[in-house]
Amino acid sequence: MNNKLYVGNLSYNTDEPALREVFSKAGNIRSISIIMDRMTNQPRGFAFVEMETPAEALKAIQMVNGREVDGRELRVNEAKPQEARSSGFGGGNRNDRRSNNRRY
Repeated sequence: MNNKLYVGNLSYNTDEPALREVFSKAGNIRSISIIMDRMTNQPRGFAFVEMETPAEALKAIQMVNGREVDGRELRVNEAKPQEARSSGFGGGNRNDRRSNNRRY
């Protein structure tokens, strides 16, 4: 079991102290990251909580999953490893595409 947890269905009003209060009952918290939208700087409705040990992470899932916080029922499970992301520019080299389209 991983120490890092995915916390979904967060209210946009839920802040780090509120999450810390809820998760600290399951054990020691290593870190909390509420994910923000890059454009609006508003919360995206999910966060990651890293517990000190796998046993504490499991206990947090059991204690917090389905619990209501700020009017929303939280979804808590083990976080999946982050996937490698592309640069977002469509990839490829523009010069290569031009050379492939030449007519001889």
